[in-house]
Amino acid sequence: MRKLLIANRGEIARRVMRTARAMGIATVAVHSDADAGAPHVFEADEAVRLPGSSPTDTYLRADLVLDAARRTGADAVHPGYGFLSENAAFAAASADAGLTFVGPTPRAIELMGSKIEAKRLMADAGVPVLGAEGFPLLVKAAFGGGGRGMRIVHTEAELAGAMEAARAEAAAAFGDGTVFVERYVESPRHVEVQVFGDTHGNVVHLFERECSIQRRHQKVIEESPSPALDDARRDELCAAAVAAAKAIGYVNAGTVEFVLAPDGEFFFLEVNTRLQVEHPVTEMVTGLDLVRVQLLVAMGEPLPPEVLDASMHGHAVEARLYAEDVPAGFLPASGPVHRLRIPAGDGLRVDAGYVDGGAVSTHYDAMLAKVIAWAPTRGEAARRLADALDRAELHGVVTNRDLLVNTLRHDEFLAGATDTAFYERHDPAVLGASRTTDETHRVHAHAAAQAERPTLPTPAGIPRGWRNVGPRQQPTTFDVTGLEITVDGSERAIPQHTSVHHVGDTWYVDSPLGHSVLLERARFPLPGRAIAAGSLLAPMPGLVTKVFVAVGDAVTHGQPVVVLEAMKMQHTITAPHDGTVTEVLVGAGAQVEAAAPLVVIE
Repeated sequence: MRKLLIANRGEIARRVMRTARAMGIATVAVHSDADAGAPHVFEADEAVRLPGSSPTDTYLRADLVLDAARRTGADAVHPGYGFLSENAAFAAASADAGLTFVGPTPRAIELMGSKIEAKRLMADAGVPVLGAEGFPLLVKAAFGGGGRGMRIVHTEAELAGAMEAARAEAAAAFGDGTVFVERYVESPRHVEVQVFGDTHGNVVHLFERECSIQRRHQKVIEESPSPALDDARRDELCAAAVAAAKAIGYVNAGTVEFVLAPDGEFFFLEVNTRLQVEHPVTEMVTGLDLVRVQLLVAMGEPLPPEVLDASMHGHAVEARLYAEDVPAGFLPASGPVHRLRIPAGDGLRVDAGYVDGGAVSTHYDAMLAKVIAWAPTRGEAARRLADALDRAELHGVVTNRDLLVNTLRHDEFLAGATDTAFYERHDPAVLGASRTTDETHRVHAHAAAQAERPTLPTPAGIPRGWRNVGPRQQPTTFDVTGLEITVDGSERAIPQHTSVHHVGDTWYVDSPLGHSVLLERARFPLPGRAIAAGSLLAPMPGLVTKVFVAVGDAVTHGQPVVVLEAMKMQHTITAPHDGTVTEVLVGAGAQVEAAAPLVVIE
């Protein structure tokens, strides 16, 4: 393997490049127009443009990706995760083009691509699977993952509507609306096993990861090892994962996912035929570079001794830092990334897809970075990770930082009670709310005002800002989370290690007390167009897919009004109060920006 094309973007592309470079392998990046300035583009040895911005026009175009490999002389392709990573046709086409595909065989991907077929094969191999009897049930997309196309159903009356919604979401996300149902285990744990196979007949596990802290069936915090397993249950679970991998002749890196019931019984969920987002926690507890092992296996080498005889040391926890508005219902966010600085150090690792000056678009997943901490014990790892996130400077687009920090510091999490119902018991809107007090905002406003004062030298003997009508301090007014703060120029004690950064009229202040985003109010504001009272505003940029109301309709509180699609997720916008629709400002197919008026309800 001389030159590797990475058929992906963001942090995974950078991650694969890092290992390839260490192994002396040249790298090729592909990029959409939206990603033209992305870090993975500049860090690669070569880069090829895929015209367009949407995934369907770019990263999901196997023909364009393979043509980029041909044009650059790449002899191998790494699919990363997402996009084409679990596409059997792409794996086969790569081989047909003379490329080494860094992943499993097309046959294994095809077999596991359908969750329905996968369950049948696992049952035949003696791996425990979930039935489809009784309620509650889980409606699931047969193809794809990431929590899209999933609905929990508690009664028969809910089933038809849940299946329709799941089909629509699955079709939008994966191009296939096939769904199926299976028993839903209440308050389970989500535990998965990293497996590896080579072309010499070796299939091994690299222990488990717990991924139970989820929102909307999407993982938020992952760790290894699982706090729920003793050695006997770990051996049983990992043996089942190896049996599952052997049943399909698995080669390269894969993950066998299980649901673990409160009584310790476990059931097969699916096989992810690729490297997982959360693979760093396995790397940190085993000391292995899984991408390096992937590349060695793809080159036909057997699994190295350190993989065949792997062991675990300490504990690792990973948090997914997303651009999203948690209190608003985990709405994906887009916008500028003015500053993304997360502390590094012993036992800390940051895999980021963005750098200062970047921007999160509406076209792709909203994950900014993965932050991983390792320590000898679970408690130490969780505290180390929470502290790193708490001290990070995250300026620009809104993030889920507060949710992550508060979860990692929660007594229940620290006690190891990490089932998938965690955010049902603990309201994410409360856990994800800012921890910064009004008093801290006031301190930070003084810090911003002091930083704003001019520091230009003045002629000797003349005080700075001297006026022949006497000294006068100009007051500065800031708005922050509904609070108006006016600073009159008086001095105030500012904590050590306070960082002040401003972009235009927005000031970002970070200190040991917390974090503030302060909007400096203009002294002479320009007149602008007022938004009509009763306007229902778009909570995020997105595509309007449905409008349920017309002018003159009477609506009630909570009634669906508009459906927005953003980042392949469907979001229903509901009426905030009873009233009458007086204006409908958008139609299906309209692309809207955040805060755009959609409907006016009086």
